[in-house]
Amino acid sequence: MNLTRVHNVYFIGVGGIGMSALARYFKFIGKNVAGYDKTATPLTAELIDSGISVHYKDDVDLISEEFKNSEDTLVVYTPAVPKELKELNYFIDKAFVVKKRAAVLGMITRDTFCFAVAGTHGKTTTSCILAHLLKESGVPFVAFLGGISEDFDSNFVLEGIEHAVVEADEYDRSFLHLSPDVACITSMDADHLDIYGDAGELQKSFNDFAKKLKPEGKLFVKNGLPLKGITFGIEDASDYEIENIKVEHGTYLFDLKTPAETLTNVRFGKPGRHNLLNGLAAFAMAVQLGCPPHRLAKALGTFKGVQRRFSYQIKEKDFVFIDDYAHHPTEIDAVYGAIAEMHPQKKVVSVFQPHLFSRTRDFADGFAKSLGKFDVVLLLEIYPAREEPIEGVNAEWLLRQIENPNKELVDKQNLVERIKVYKPDVVVTMGAGDIGLEVPNIKRQLAYAS
Repeated sequence: MNLTRVHNVYFIGVGGIGMSALARYFKFIGKNVAGYDKTATPLTAELIDSGISVHYKDDVDLISEEFKNSEDTLVVYTPAVPKELKELNYFIDKAFVVKKRAAVLGMITRDTFCFAVAGTHGKTTTSCILAHLLKESGVPFVAFLGGISEDFDSNFVLEGIEHAVVEADEYDRSFLHLSPDVACITSMDADHLDIYGDAGELQKSFNDFAKKLKPEGKLFVKNGLPLKGITFGIEDASDYEIENIKVEHGTYLFDLKTPAETLTNVRFGKPGRHNLLNGLAAFAMAVQLGCPPHRLAKALGTFKGVQRRFSYQIKEKDFVFIDDYAHHPTEIDAVYGAIAEMHPQKKVVSVFQPHLFSRTRDFADGFAKSLGKFDVVLLLEIYPAREEPIEGVNAEWLLRQIENPNKELVDKQNLVERIKVYKPDVVVTMGAGDIGLEVPNIKRQLAYAS
């Protein structure tokens, strides 16, 4: 489908972080945009404020007539929506052009110089850092981000159309719709086993993604991953390498070695070795465009962060509240490591909302081990997202597997009350469900108490 002939774009699942960025893009270039989502959120409210019509009931009658012309309407959907959705099936039955979000992203970026960030963890932070580096280097670009960048206060950035920054999502093999000029793979831990079945199939999909690069494309891979490419790592003889790390006043100070030179006394303010790797990957990708390395290194020090990625909500001398999107054991381990490095010897209460019944089942042992490291574990019920319940898989089942005496099931209504009982120095909330919507209220109550 030729996008120049499209006048109307209708989004099914418009409130998703990736979908809303696409909706903003089409609105910006002058298309008529509307959509459906099952739940009102701050993101959908912002879309409405920008002039995009959104409704929350799966009802064909609520779709405006102008979007019911198949000749000039593109329908975009996310694979996270149920296949039996009435609106989705209406458009399919009426022979509209109906495409997944990833396919549309591929169409938009095909004629740009495309940077694609892949990996089971780190995509959003790396993409946001890369967007920040390009902005600070004066590069014209468009960015479709999987989180709210604190540098741009948005998940969509439009500074030009010559270059594009996108997240290459492995879910449902979405990233195979892209043909990047420069790509990186940050991690390949087993995930989305409801889609892939086993870790081997997931790894195969990353190999397939690597083959999607344009003929002269460059691939960056975290050192140790079973893929050929330009490596990046920490003190491990990678092509791009971070060395001599120090922590000064909560900020990393280090040397950054490239194949051509070593930059000294580079600063980066986001806690966690995983975030250092994300910053290094973004730096290495930007170098491929010819951006001056010294300018990029300086820009690393001014990166603000991403909402819900080790986001400090309260940072006082005697009390800290952190919120993070972590929803996989590897990500929880990274959060734990970052807290231990930045706030050593502090009593930490962790609050975790599991995301998906299938992920909880598939990685129960890993969750139990990762969560058990914290001083206290407060567990919320599983957030189902797109799934139906799985018999026997619930938060109580997971709690029994955590070998830590300081653990309990909680609900949102009494969460803050239970946190206060343990008199923590550090509180961290984690999960990819709706726990993020509770953060402002938790912050307000904890700030008042502290």
